[in-house]
Amino acid sequence: MWTLEKLSAFENESTPYLVVDLTVVERNYKALASVLPKSAKIYYSVKANPGQPIIKKLADLGAYFDIASVFELDKVLACGVAPSRLSYGNTIKKEKDIAYAFKKGITLYACDSQAELEKQARVAPGTDVFFRIITDGSGADWPLSKKFGSHPLMITNLIDKAKKLGLNSRGISFHVGSQQRDIGQWNNAIAHCYHLFKMAKERGVSLNLINLGGGLPTSYLYATQPLTTYISEIYRFLKEDFGEDIPETIIEPGRALVGDAGVLVSEIVLISKKASSDLYNWVYLDVGIFGGLVEALGESIKYPIRCNRQGTAKKVILAGPTCDSMDVLYQDHKYELPEDIQIGDKLFIYSTGAYTTSYSSVEFNGFPPLKSFYL
Repeated sequence: MWTLEKLSAFENESTPYLVVDLTVVERNYKALASVLPKSAKIYYSVKANPGQPIIKKLADLGAYFDIASVFELDKVLACGVAPSRLSYGNTIKKEKDIAYAFKKGITLYACDSQAELEKQARVAPGTDVFFRIITDGSGADWPLSKKFGSHPLMITNLIDKAKKLGLNSRGISFHVGSQQRDIGQWNNAIAHCYHLFKMAKERGVSLNLINLGGGLPTSYLYATQPLTTYISEIYRFLKEDFGEDIPETIIEPGRALVGDAGVLVSEIVLISKKASSDLYNWVYLDVGIFGGLVEALGESIKYPIRCNRQGTAKKVILAGPTCDSMDVLYQDHKYELPEDIQIGDKLFIYSTGAYTTSYSSVEFNGFPPLKSFYL
């Protein structure tokens, strides 16, 4: 559990900054590993938080890694991780980047289109490929629909094409949406996998891998089912379709491993009203949509927020510091802060270990990227 005492070592740092507790990352990894079958592999989704202390910690614990670019590839390899523990999970890759990854020893790639298959066959011949099916992301706080994946009928064509190109079709992957609250979405996707396994076998291709993707939740303002419930249900779905002969499975958590390991420390820059009759104060922070809280867009992710001051609570509107009208964090959902808050007070935004530093802009309005520290 995070306490403000843990942050005392950074109290002289200028805000905003993120502090990540690596003991929480370790706890989350071990908790997930303990409920998964021994044959399942955990591939940490590096894009959630690419901090090297996190990568090193997870590498020491035995994790595998899902990378989305050659930049993440280099970062993971620099931590001493063997290429055999990496997969290139982005379905949108430059041909030269596939070639670079192949040269570095990466042999497992995701794909959802014929053009991507052809790139892989040209510059990474004989390598393994898994095909991503499309999902609609229903039930997720941060859906990932439409842009990624292909219809199952197209996947069968890709399996045929991969065989002709000399690539090794390993299996099927999907992503049910980030911070997925509807566990049944895995059931729908697994059913598609089962039918694709059967269709592939009819074409003389034996698939042996299901990539269950990400989507496992972390603790935000509203509760979710415990991780044990997610895993037990997911593997119940697998048994319902595949019986006892469940294929090899891998899972790609990001948020579930690092989300609740981070606290973002911010400072109140301004408190104001737009009119004297307004019911709510606008409270402007020194961090906003462009400083690492992009998942507050549409008020999708609602972080637990606390203040270093006690007092009677009053509803406010929270916004960021930049000269962009989109930089409003929470206007419909009203957070409550002590009515005597002052400019200069600190706010502590919890469960910000995932998709904050990696989403932070480089220099919008001249603000530097979000700083991060590790305990």
